[in-house]
Amino acid sequence: MTISLPLVAAIFLISLILTMVGLGGGLIFSPLFVLLGFAKVDAASASLFLNLIAAASAAYTYSRKKMVDFTLAVPLIVSSSLAAPVGSYINSRIELKYFLIVMAVVLAFASLRMLMSPGNNDEAVPIPPMRKIVGGGVIGAGIGLLGGFLGIGGGVFVVPLLIYVLKTPTKIAAASSTFIVCFSSLTGFMGYASMGQVDWRFILPAAVASFAGGQAGARIMSSRLKGKTIRTIFSVVLLVLCVKLLHRALFGL
Repeated sequence: MTISLPLVAAIFLISLILTMVGLGGGLIFSPLFVLLGFAKVDAASASLFLNLIAAASAAYTYSRKKMVDFTLAVPLIVSSSLAAPVGSYINSRIELKYFLIVMAVVLAFASLRMLMSPGNNDEAVPIPPMRKIVGGGVIGAGIGLLGGFLGIGGGVFVVPLLIYVLKTPTKIAAASSTFIVCFSSLTGFMGYASMGQVDWRFILPAAVASFAGGQAGARIMSSRLKGKTIRTIFSVVLLVLCVKLLHRALFGL
């Protein structure tokens, strides 16, 4: 697949917008590449690689600004990595269609909750270290199960759970999520790379746009956006995923 200027611009903008809310772009990259004619395997590997680059680019900037809560993120990464294979196993044992519909409804409610949230929880409230470790581990296990079960990155669930379960400030939740997304994207991409399913001629030039978008998104979020704005953007992302899950449930795609 060749890369064009409009596609470079699209990759840049997707990376910019989604890194502002703690994601890397994979939620949009994968279906976009399929629509452009990529084989599903090529679309998935390219999406994961660009997701990794955008998230890592943003996470580096956020960490330099001391916005990444590593005490919270590391237990979440460990537990989600351990739980993801369990989710994949469960997927093969039960009916997926109805679960997808229920999950889409849950995401729709989560989206509305973020849109209607009156608070602007930008103020850092001290969280006991043990609560971070235990809470991060429990949330990570849930995210790993969902991500493995649904076959999607669990990053989209991280930010709402950190905000509303652990009462993490919105900016800290989004910044920490980019760090977490790096690991899930890396392990997924390594699986494709080990099978040789990578179009390097496409993804290396595309990665430049993804890296630049991640940098721009991180700088805009850290210096200009308020928590309420971030939650509004994220609610739109949740609605996109909601539609995607419903489409998959009803049409099997």
